[in-house]
Amino acid sequence: MNPIANHRPRRGRLQALVAALGVALLATLTLPAARADDEKDATPSTQAANRAVLDTLPFANRQDYEDAQRGFVAALPNDSTVQGSRDVPVWSLKGYEFLAAPTAPDTVNPSLWRQAQLNEFAGLFRVTDRVYQVRGLDISNMTLIEGDTGLIIIDPLISAETARAALDLYRSARPARSVVAVIYSHSHVDHFGGVKGVVDEADVRAGKVTILAPAGFMDHAISENVIAGNAMSRRAQYMYGPLLPRSPKGQVDTGLGKNLSRGTITLIPPTDSIANDGDKRVIDGVEIEFQLTPGTEAPSEMNMFFPQFRLIDVAENATHNLHNLYTLRGAEIRDGNAWAKYLNETLARFGERSDLLIAQHHWPTFGHERVIDFVAKQRDLYKYVHDQSVRLMNQGYTPTEIAENLQLPPSLASEWYARGYYGSVSHDAKGVYQKYLGWYDANPADLNPLPRRATAQKTLEYMGGASAVLERARADFARGEYRWVAQVASQVVFAEPGNQAARNLGADALEQLGYQSENATWRNAYLVGASELRHGILKQGSLTTTSADFIHALPTEAFFDYLGVRLNGERAQDKKIVINWTFTDLQQHFVLTLDHSALTYQAEAQSPRADVNLTLERATLDQITLKQTSFPKAALAGKIKLEGSLGKVAELFGLFDDFNPGFPIIEPVTQ
Repeated sequence: MNPIANHRPRRGRLQALVAALGVALLATLTLPAARADDEKDATPSTQAANRAVLDTLPFANRQDYEDAQRGFVAALPNDSTVQGSRDVPVWSLKGYEFLAAPTAPDTVNPSLWRQAQLNEFAGLFRVTDRVYQVRGLDISNMTLIEGDTGLIIIDPLISAETARAALDLYRSARPARSVVAVIYSHSHVDHFGGVKGVVDEADVRAGKVTILAPAGFMDHAISENVIAGNAMSRRAQYMYGPLLPRSPKGQVDTGLGKNLSRGTITLIPPTDSIANDGDKRVIDGVEIEFQLTPGTEAPSEMNMFFPQFRLIDVAENATHNLHNLYTLRGAEIRDGNAWAKYLNETLARFGERSDLLIAQHHWPTFGHERVIDFVAKQRDLYKYVHDQSVRLMNQGYTPTEIAENLQLPPSLASEWYARGYYGSVSHDAKGVYQKYLGWYDANPADLNPLPRRATAQKTLEYMGGASAVLERARADFARGEYRWVAQVASQVVFAEPGNQAARNLGADALEQLGYQSENATWRNAYLVGASELRHGILKQGSLTTTSADFIHALPTEAFFDYLGVRLNGERAQDKKIVINWTFTDLQQHFVLTLDHSALTYQAEAQSPRADVNLTLERATLDQITLKQTSFPKAALAGKIKLEGSLGKVAELFGLFDDFNPGFPIIEPVTQ
């Protein structure tokens, strides 16, 4: 039986990525068509590994399929495609039609296939009276709650275009209501970036619309991961696989949803903040109790309870998969112990009063007993991974050893919502170790090892050269030892980047690992790695970490911090430059100092020994950052008042690196 046959919305192709830090876009990107000789079939070892999964998990349990379709109201319009301003789709589900097959092909782990099918159910859904969700128009859900007169929206997706389409879909099926409030559940871009698609900022300024968020939202929404933005964006290409063809041999899902929209990211600052745990609000006749959960899935996050609907919204703290304590794109480690404690509080405060649970990803959980069981086991899931990782750490095991040996107990492992489709026990356990002890495993041999390329060269020398290594590796590949083959082929590639035989063998091993992976982000990473080994880094599209709303909201201090990490220390040697900045619109003063190849600043200060004094509006600096103008043009236009030498400014800005958005990962950075 086709599990999606009852209502299968028409699908479309997602063509780009909004990457990890929340402000990075992959622009105007055409996905490559799969070449006939690109992808290999599943080997007998992979076929056997995937068949074994069918015997270890409760595939007869179809409850999630029922829940994911329950309350269906309307399908996505326009062939499930949302167009952008340049007639380039910012979102589409086309290309995933292959997921209609009732059984997984040999090239996809059956457990991941199941999750990918469940993430295909898209459209407008009624959760309960006055509560609706739009799913399948982004990686996240948009929740809509009907107040006495208007509409409360929770989390308006990533892009203004997809958020607008979600609101239009709701209005096509329900009486017209104006939006009276928008709630941001947390500080990740997929939960606020589409806000200008559902409300006009002028209405917010006029007090017609409330924007509500947890304490610390703006600081974290703007600043989290900005410093490492380029690296995160590149790594996110591996994690989400936006350049992979959509096929049984390519990208099938992300675990958390299909993929990420690539439209216009917007931001309207909150007009109201939940500053205290337990705060309550009544918005348009709807009572909401808030539970602050900082440091869980996001630095600034909150759960919500709606007493009149007996409904808990757990934001992204309890979804239908094991989440990340460490995310593959890179981010600060999340605290599994705190995560479990907050879910325990959720049970204590709201559990007995609840019959429904929703999150801002995936589908709802229906029924009082099931809600209690779901939250309790999600709590125990994060507590177990945290505590057992620490226990083994304290017994002297290294991160790799912990990850290799730690397994969930059967009572958790048998629950579909505890499976590692997005996070994994393996990389979460390593994250726990990193949180407490960092990168060093205390073995002095690992304290100052040779860099990876030098290690690879010496390893090949010891092993008799590349040809001898590859001969042995091919035999191991035939035995299905793909993890080892991927490792040893990588050694050859790092020693000899142009060795195509090593690249091809490494790609073949990574591909089989991808086919076997239950975790969607692991699958994507393996398959992207295989593609880049075979064909090099795809040059289609360009990355930029500039979104106008983010630049405008970025604190000036954060802007100067970002300049500091772009400074090329070698080129800056023996240079000393002091610049006074005055921002007339913000009434802010800064002194920026380059000395000893380090860029520092002091707020609310000016130096009498400055080389140049700059007086301008912050908006002018934003325009320069967005490349809408330049320093010389702005100065000539009278937008910058300058005392001293413009040459000093040009000299300083000539010392900043432009980061390569497509830096090598699967091979050495320098060759």
